[in-house]
Amino acid sequence: MMQPWNAMEAAAAGERPLRIALITETFLPKIDGIVTRLCHTLRHLRRAGHQVLVVAPRGVEEFEGTPVHGVPGFRFPLYPELKTAIPRPSLFRALQQFQPDVIHAVNPAVLGLSSFFASTRQRVPLVVSYHTHLPKYLHYYGLGRLEGAMWWAMRQGYNRADLLLATSHAMQCELEAHGIRRVQLWQRGVDTEMFHPQRRSAAMRERLTQGHPQDKLLLYIGRLSAEKEIEQCRAVLDALPGVRLALVGDGPHRQKLEQHFAGSNTCFAGFMKGDDLAAAYASADAFMLPSRTETLGLVLLEAMASGCPVVTPCAGGTRDIVQDGVTGHLYDPDHPEGAVEAVRRLLLDDAHHATFSQQARAEAERWGWAAATQQLTRYYQGLIQRERALHQQITARSAPGASMDAICTELQISRATFRRLTQATASSGFNQ
Repeated sequence: MMQPWNAMEAAAAGERPLRIALITETFLPKIDGIVTRLCHTLRHLRRAGHQVLVVAPRGVEEFEGTPVHGVPGFRFPLYPELKTAIPRPSLFRALQQFQPDVIHAVNPAVLGLSSFFASTRQRVPLVVSYHTHLPKYLHYYGLGRLEGAMWWAMRQGYNRADLLLATSHAMQCELEAHGIRRVQLWQRGVDTEMFHPQRRSAAMRERLTQGHPQDKLLLYIGRLSAEKEIEQCRAVLDALPGVRLALVGDGPHRQKLEQHFAGSNTCFAGFMKGDDLAAAYASADAFMLPSRTETLGLVLLEAMASGCPVVTPCAGGTRDIVQDGVTGHLYDPDHPEGAVEAVRRLLLDDAHHATFSQQARAEAERWGWAAATQQLTRYYQGLIQRERALHQQITARSAPGASMDAICTELQISRATFRRLTQATASSGFNQ
């Protein structure tokens, strides 16, 4: 049996500028954690001299010099603010013309299905990255009974990839536990220049507290959607007089949330970006993310970089970000009253708050986007280096009567990879 493949060691054989096709279900003008990561990644890839073609639902034609091939899209029925698209012949023509060295599919669903076919046609490695915990989302839309079927479909698709990237150790373990193979970690990143305690703004605090800046301010930033469980913040408000809540963002659950928080000290601030977003983080006293379905929770890192201590359930990818009792507080998701006590300690104990604020900022400073993108590039390079060696390794094992499955197991590759590497050869002495 071969030793497990190490992408970092494989990449050490040498690096060169790459041509990367990035196929994503979500991109500008939509803004969320996925798009934020992609935009920073594209900037750093371009600075390093790599060429990228983005394929996404139609919205923008380029991003800071990186071309975007837009595919006509439609609104996703369960989540109207999400636009998806069906692969079209023009997509494959664009990829053929671009001639990528590697294809990276981000959260492949509908449009992303093209990546599996394109990888075979272009004869290049396929990377898939996992950013949205779709099996768990189903429960918040009355479709929980389909979770098993969703995991089955993900196994069938994701196990065709050469590499699957998870954005947290917790998600890596869960994917592997459900039978998904070749999973590695894509480390987190945050813009520590944009998100900084010095962005604190009296005007923004006045706005978010609705004219009561002397009150304590609890902040949530993100999509207003069912799976975020924002309703849990109401218990904190009811238990702690003098605390106000600001919800920054928008989404399909807003009307229900407005009803739920009616009569409370809650500000629906709407969507923010850029300097306003950075000021919102830095102007709050504590940040709360009640969601149990986060694959990472980028907003937690942005809050920490802003010196805003965080409170979140001990669930999903948030455990990778928050060190309980050091950079924030984790509470048992089955006992949400723990969130009340955590927020109480942060907001009513000034010394406790100051210590956590400093420690949160120090932790965030360890995670820049440049390092995360360099890691991703090494994964790409490692796959490309390995691709050249695999063809020879398969040929060496291609004795008459050899089993394709046995070779795939020994080389730790998928059937799709095997077929891609052998489709151009006439020799096929395998029992398939």
